[in-house]
Amino acid sequence: MVTAIIIMIMITVMSENTAQLVRLLSWLSPAFPVGAFAYSHGLERAVHDGLIDDCSTLIDWLTPIIQTGSGWNDAVLLAQAWRLVARNESCTDIAELAEAMAGTRERHRETMLQGEAFGQAVAHWTGKRLEPMPYAIAVGRAAAHHAISLEDTLAAFLQAFATNLIQAAIRLVPIGQRDGIRALAMLEPIVLATARRAAQATLDDLGSCTLMSDIVSMRHETQYSRIFRS
Repeated sequence: MVTAIIIMIMITVMSENTAQLVRLLSWLSPAFPVGAFAYSHGLERAVHDGLIDDCSTLIDWLTPIIQTGSGWNDAVLLAQAWRLVARNESCTDIAELAEAMAGTRERHRETMLQGEAFGQAVAHWTGKRLEPMPYAIAVGRAAAHHAISLEDTLAAFLQAFATNLIQAAIRLVPIGQRDGIRALAMLEPIVLATARRAAQATLDDLGSCTLMSDIVSMRHETQYSRIFRS
């Protein structure tokens, strides 16, 4: 009898975990309607300036952005939003901080419009739309509401971030699907390690040292011919 109860509990837990995983995969899928395909996060300008011209330079460009750049900051902010919601506290202040940390006009538009689109789309699970807020905050808030693991959420968020930029590079460089997959495989341990760090980080750990990424984002604002919004 005891064994049967334990088995039932294990099955229930596994089913809940599977449901949470499927939900997370849906939310951070390239098909989820947040418009991520329209943004290159300044990568379009980096390609234009000759800073990225093959798979190796793409990996070299994305690695610090994930580890110590805007990817890292978004992960830390997402984690803080997740913790606040888990404690039933307001995300207003952290959302304002996330918005203020968008270093350029285009990055501000990118995070706010994706956050708004995410809030509208995720309403199919929550039953109500989230108010407009930066993308990382919206994802962290929704994940906490649905009791999805923080580290899983961070890993999926950073993986989606990397995937979107790789897809942009495939269109811009071009590097081809095979090199795109190679880049994704090479970045996987970096994504996982950054997610683990961010899960333990506090707001004191915020900070970026990817100045060239910020500079090309500013240059992109005045680029004459472009196909991406950032």
